[in-house]
Amino acid sequence: MNYKRIKHACYLGYVTQAIVNNFLPLLFLTLQRSFDVSLEQLSLLVSVNFGVQLLTDLTSPLYVDKIGYWPSMRLAHLLSAAGLIGLWAFTELFAEPFTGVLAAVVVYAVGGGLLEVLVSPIVEACPFENKEAEMSLLHSFYCVGHVVVVLVSTAFFTIFGLDNWRIMACVWALVPLYNLYNFCTMPVPYIFEQRGGMKVTALVKSGVFWRLFLMMLCAGASEQGMSQWASAFAESSLGVSKTLGDLLGPCCFAIMMGISRVFFGRFGDRLDLRKFMNLSSLLCIVSYLLATLTSSPGLGLVGCMLCGLSVGIMWPGSFSIAAASMRGGGTGMFALLALAGDIGCGSGPAVVGYAAEKAGGDLKTGLLFAIVFPTLLLILNFSRRTKNEQSSGTES
Repeated sequence: MNYKRIKHACYLGYVTQAIVNNFLPLLFLTLQRSFDVSLEQLSLLVSVNFGVQLLTDLTSPLYVDKIGYWPSMRLAHLLSAAGLIGLWAFTELFAEPFTGVLAAVVVYAVGGGLLEVLVSPIVEACPFENKEAEMSLLHSFYCVGHVVVVLVSTAFFTIFGLDNWRIMACVWALVPLYNLYNFCTMPVPYIFEQRGGMKVTALVKSGVFWRLFLMMLCAGASEQGMSQWASAFAESSLGVSKTLGDLLGPCCFAIMMGISRVFFGRFGDRLDLRKFMNLSSLLCIVSYLLATLTSSPGLGLVGCMLCGLSVGIMWPGSFSIAAASMRGGGTGMFALLALAGDIGCGSGPAVVGYAAEKAGGDLKTGLLFAIVFPTLLLILNFSRRTKNEQSSGTES
């Protein structure tokens, strides 16, 4: 069995999820001008995206093990492509273009939610050495996808203009369509016919699980609270151009996040994950303060980039802690942790958008409210270690 090809297809799966989550936010101010929508409506797009992914995460244990991982992966890529194409087709179909955008978001969010549930356990089940390093490298491809989305989209908009954003959406749909071909032509390894794990009822009775659940929620909120608003923040609050804002905002954010994940994937066997996550949480708090409290555009962008560096380990690190703490958690555990992450990914940007709207459209004030998430993650990680030290040193 060619597990290397499976791994590479999973890399593209996370690239697809990066496209689904990060292409539309590049167009927030364009949509605001073109369709005359408010910041709260733009926040609704983020909330619906991650809310639908959340519902997908919640329901996936009911059918993924029954229909199989490969059919589920095919469906995930098909829906992701259909939603991206829908950003063009649905805006022409509906009388209100914003309704069309919302419908397209719903479609590709189901695909994105399935990818989040499926990709990590597929790589975790493959017979690779040093699973933590493989998992960190896997998640780095989300960052790679994010950077590519920003760079290619920015180049396209610079050459062909923002009015052609629908064409760019259709171009991005080619990525999940290609990966759909991959999962249609690869044989299904025997290990994926033997999936399973703890029942959801057993998971939800565990105090350890709920601590991990909250850690995943805070990881998603800390990351997406800045990521989803980085482009609009750079353009509106820091006074830079759209092109420069995209390159120095979400692009550098994703690069720094990827550097963090690749670094831990390379040197993770020599590092204490708990200490690394604690330092990352502290840096995240500092980065949000730097981005929001400074009057200097340069320092504000530095804060945005440092935030990317700080959140890099939070998501894969929480997954690694969960895999070590609750062995045999199976599809149910990964699905519920993905659910927690999506709650965070939706609530983080929503809190920022709501607070900004109440502050008269000031995104700096909105982003300042997001500081609660890395603070809570730091507290949870400390409480997890404290309990471990009082017992035998492991969670059960």
